Amino acid sequence: MNQELYRQFEMTRGFFLRSISKITPDLVDIQPQGYNNTIHWHIGHVLTVTEQFLFGKSFALPGNYVELFGNGSKPADWQGDVPSIEELIPQLEEQLLRIKEIPEEVLEQKLEKPFIGLETFRELANMSLFHESNHLGQLHSMELLLERTQH
Repeated sequence: MNQELYRQFEMTRGFFLRSISKITPDLVDIQPQGYNNTIHWHIGHVLTVTEQFLFGKSFALPGNYVELFGNGSKPADWQGDVPSIEELIPQLEEQLLRIKEIPEEVLEQKLEKPFIGLETFRELANMSLFHESNHLGQLHSMELLLERTQH
């Protein structure tokens, strides 16, 4: 993958992983009033949507992740085996390694079908970075709120 784009992924994912490591475990599954999801959900969502955006047909995560963490999902609907934060963290780390292996020439490929106005894989990769950064902000917001109201 393009070195500049990879550095962006490395930096963004690094911030995301460091933020997760600082959150006390008792807060990850609390859904604050006014929020649709939990910190746990945001972590799984970033992993799952990044996988969908960047690996699509070669999706390498368990099949139930889309149901648990995909767009429109919420913890209130969770059933069955839900991976813990401790399971999601190494998957986030491993995913970053796979992102680095995406060949440069793939970035310029046109998408089979434009997605929200994006036409190339590079544009989709940049959208993935934006998406992760957005959820990092949500994660910080929820953590601050929960720390002030739960302790």
